[in-house]
Order: sequence, then C-alpha cells, then structure tokens
Amino acid sequence: MYYIITINIGRALFLRTLSVLRSKMTRLNKFLAECGVGSRRVCDKLIADGVVTVNGKTAELGTMVGENDRVTVNGKRVENKQKLCYIMLHKPKGYVTTVSDDLGRKTVMDLVHTQARVYPVGRLDYDTEGLLLLTNDGELANRLTHPRNEVNKTYVARVSGAVTEQERIALEKGVLVDGVKTAPARVRILSRDAHHTRCEVTVHEGRNHQVRKMFEAVGKEVEFLKRVAIGDLRLGGLSRGESRFLTESEIDYIKNI
Repeated sequence: MYYIITINIGRALFLRTLSVLRSKMTRLNKFLAECGVGSRRVCDKLIADGVVTVNGKTAELGTMVGENDRVTVNGKRVENKQKLCYIMLHKPKGYVTTVSDDLGRKTVMDLVHTQARVYPVGRLDYDTEGLLLLTNDGELANRLTHPRNEVNKTYVARVSGAVTEQERIALEKGVLVDGVKTAPARVRILSRDAHHTRCEVTVHEGRNHQVRKMFEAVGKEVEFLKRVAIGDLRLGGLSRGESRFLTESEIDYIKNI
C-alpha cells in the first residue's frame, strides 16, 4: 500500500510540474504577434513557409515556446521586449485618429502620455467624439477591428428632426449605404424635443462614416455623434481629452470579446 501511495504522489507532482511548465509556454504564432511581427495569420504563413526557427530548428505550426527559447524569422532573432499597454481615451472632436497627419492636424496621440509605442484601434471620424482604444497589442487590435468578429460599437447620436418608428425599424433592418445594405443594428430612441431626436445606435460593422450615412439614408442629419461603448466596455465618466489605462478585468474582457 505504501508503494502505491508513493507512486500516486509522484504522478501528481509530475502532472502539477508539467502544468506549471505548460502555463509558461506560448504558442509560437502568438509569441511572434506579440513581438510585432504581424497578425497571427501572417505569423502562421511565415511558419508554414519555413522561415521561422526555434533553437536552430525549423518551426512547425502549433509549436510552443518558452522564455528561454531562441526564435528567429528569416535569420533574425525575435524578442518580445515591449510591455503590452492598453489605454482608453475620450476623443474630442477636432482630432484625427492617426499616429501622425500630413496636413498638420492634431492627432489623438497628442492626448495620450505614455512611453509605450501605442496606436489607435480602429478609427473615429474627425467630427466624432467618444471611446477610443490605443494599444501596442497588434493581435488584439486586429481581433477588435476584423469584420468577422462582429464586435459591437455603441453610439449616441443627436439627429435633426423627428425619427419616426418606421425609420427606426428601417435602420435596424438595414439601409443602403454606398450601394450596400448595412447589417442589422440596434436603434433606441432616447429622447425627443421639437427639433431633435437622441438615439442610441449599436452596430458591428466598421464602414466609413457608417452611422451618419445610415441616418442620411432615412433623410436625417446627424448633428452630434459620440461612441460610448465597445462591447460592454463603456466610456463612463471620462472627460473629453482624458485617458486612462484599462484595468486588469477590462483587459481580460476585451481579449475575450
């Protein structure tokens, strides 16, 4: 009996050690993406093309790597030296959503103060304000902006005139924008007065000026537009022009949308 117990304890210790070791391993395409080589899809192609090595051996798809492994791409060593950074910004009107601008206009980078080389995730129009994420996590940025992932973005729009129930339903079902019908959306009337209607609009497409053009399709003009949420991540009480780092729980959420 003592001999059997010893074997079981030894097996449990081995499995626990193996679990710890595995937790410190990263799939090669994920490691390359975090190093800024490209998206996971791009990294998979590089691996399939045979230009990636791990410890001197040509890597295969699905290879796992640890912190002590030597990884090269086209003969050049790749290392993940940057710390991943995730920032929420309340973008004001009058700023372009780019790292730099050839016309000398103010960019959202003027509002963010960090040593990390972050960049905007997606775009907000020059005249649109609200929630904008910035990061140096290329894999996450690709996942949040790729159409196939259908990540919801919620806006509050002030629209000229009265939006009728018929128009609201039409917006939800889809309207023609640039000759292509928009995907189903959620549209909720928040308030009305004699001259304006405030609407909450949730879309998952990222077409150029989409919300403004959707209302144009039903004969309405958007006078003010603000993005208030990406998925369940909300702007909250962040003031115009202010930014903050995401919390650990927020980072975990956006990585699993």
